[in-house]
Amino acid sequence: MKGSLGFADVCAPMKNKTLWITQTAVLVALIVVIQAFTASFGNTFITGSFVNLILILGVGLVGLWGGLSVALLSPIFAFFFKIGPTMWQLILCIAIGNAVLVLVWWFVLGTHGYNQYPRLVGATIAGAIAKALTLYLLIVKFMVPLVLQLPEPQATVVSATFSYPQLVTALLGGAMAVILMPQLRRILKIKLEM
Repeated sequence: MKGSLGFADVCAPMKNKTLWITQTAVLVALIVVIQAFTASFGNTFITGSFVNLILILGVGLVGLWGGLSVALLSPIFAFFFKIGPTMWQLILCIAIGNAVLVLVWWFVLGTHGYNQYPRLVGATIAGAIAKALTLYLLIVKFMVPLVLQLPEPQATVVSATFSYPQLVTALLGGAMAVILMPQLRRILKIKLEM
């Protein structure tokens, strides 16, 4: 009968949704594991670079909503597992900074720019600047002086963490993504849709 749907047609959207949920969960778990593992090094640059890499891979391999889900969930899990922000007030700010990085990568590359190195480099630079600026304004200029009202030594440490290191780690994560993304998308045969 023409126009009738078969079992496979009905199950296809559920299969795609299940795959999306699985991929997104794997990326969130990967970020948590990376943060837990690299936290022992005590180096923000190592941890931050790998976190940014996973955020970028999220948007490039799973899509915009997958990338945003990872961006928003990862600081929550990091806080509860005590491997991320120690102040709950910063979770939303970090999630917004992560989301900005993901959105910039999505808008610069869309669904077709992942094999074009000039666009990948542009996404790396634009994403790093946007994320660093967002975190600087939200945390250093707003949260630290107006909301947290920390003592001077602690305020200095928090401000230093959310200033230039954020730019460096986003650039390093982006640089790793420029190298890995085209190969991973080719190997996994990924074609994203808006």
